[in-house]
Amino acid sequence: MKLLGALEKPFYATVNPLVERLIRAGVRPNAITTVGTGLVLVSALAYGLGHIHLGGALLLLSGLADTLDGQVARGGAMVTRFGAFYDSTLDRVGDGATFIGIGAYLLLAPDVAFRAPAVIICMVAILSSLLVSYARARAEGLGLDCKVGIAQRAERILGLGVVSLLVGAGPRALVIEGVVALLAVASTITVVQRFVYVYRTADRVGAEPRIRSVERAPLDSLAKGR
Repeated sequence: MKLLGALEKPFYATVNPLVERLIRAGVRPNAITTVGTGLVLVSALAYGLGHIHLGGALLLLSGLADTLDGQVARGGAMVTRFGAFYDSTLDRVGDGATFIGIGAYLLLAPDVAFRAPAVIICMVAILSSLLVSYARARAEGLGLDCKVGIAQRAERILGLGVVSLLVGAGPRALVIEGVVALLAVASTITVVQRFVYVYRTADRVGAEPRIRSVERAPLDSLAKGR
């Protein structure tokens, strides 16, 4: 179960008017994806330079764009295989960039508690967040609908973005270190949950698994690997 599952319907109902405006204006989903990726890269730069509040605000805006592209694609009948691949790939760029930016801040800031362990935790957060999406993509390549897990991309963006925006890094960066550590643990748990799910269900699928290369991201209503 996703931590934010109960908030999905109210959120989509709130953004639906904006989605309809974008569709009427002829905005393409890939353009929204590109803007969202630009926002998350600038957010990562802000984190790296120590502007934690700004980094959090930009990260949340990138998350909104990440939601809108899929909604516009579906609502405007613009779902394409390339769009799914493009969005999924850039999502992974954003995931990595965010934690790299935070890691750079923790490495270079003058007064940081537990500097070395905190940077290592950022590395773990990068790996675990990428494995969350990889596990789903690989499972779907085998014909399984693998959406299980407590912490997917939305949880990571909201958890980190809201705390960064409202609190900042905290004294000696302890707050942001704690958030990154929690996200690393939650993402690791999600990877394990997906591993267990595939282990329990893989051989129960009636049809022969559709083996394909990992690089071919599945077309799943543009929700790719989150």
